[in-house]
Amino acid sequence: MADPMLVGFSALWLGILTSISPCPLVTNIAAISYIGRSVESPRRVLLNGLLYTLGRTITYLVLGVFLVLSLLSAPYVSNALQTYMNKILGPILILVGMFLLELIRINLGSSGLKSAIAGRADRMGSWGAGLLGMGFALSFCPVSAALFFGSLIPLALKNNSPVMLPTLYGVGTAVPVVLFAALVALSAHSVGKVFDRINTIERWARRITGAVFIGVGLYLTLVYVFEVPL
Repeated sequence: MADPMLVGFSALWLGILTSISPCPLVTNIAAISYIGRSVESPRRVLLNGLLYTLGRTITYLVLGVFLVLSLLSAPYVSNALQTYMNKILGPILILVGMFLLELIRINLGSSGLKSAIAGRADRMGSWGAGLLGMGFALSFCPVSAALFFGSLIPLALKNNSPVMLPTLYGVGTAVPVVLFAALVALSAHSVGKVFDRINTIERWARRITGAVFIGVGLYLTLVYVFEVPL
């Protein structure tokens, strides 16, 4: 049985990796622009950051609970997943790894949706931060979709965790905004340096994680699909 702490950290890491990937990072920067307007009130910035995080977390939690419980509640699907999960997981991990390494690219073009969400949130004050979190969480791009549907949901299914793992993932996806809220007292120049470093970290974190996913996926595929003794 997998170590619960390791599984929980894996879900959190998938969320963090999602948050610093190019497409979701753009939405988080947009959220920071919204939240940072109240920079003269650190308490309000912190509140808005927490509400944004809560909005993202609730969205991923609801999606995770619905998907995991729906699959586990169907006896045939549940038995099939328990029997064939490792066979399915191998190719999925390879595919997700290829997305992370940008060997596969898909342009979904959701900028119009993001602008509409931001405009609506702008009229709602602090509560708009929560709406922004929910809306941006649903604005899936290839990388975030691959990490959520291709990695987190199978992980939650495998560990029968429809609540905790999606919650940790949701928290992880809001990390840049939480960091900004915590660092709001710093100058804009210092915050800019933080994001320059995040971009550098993202490239290496994505490449390393992508390579690990492909390696693990190849191992699972060879062992459980082709039954190669390793």
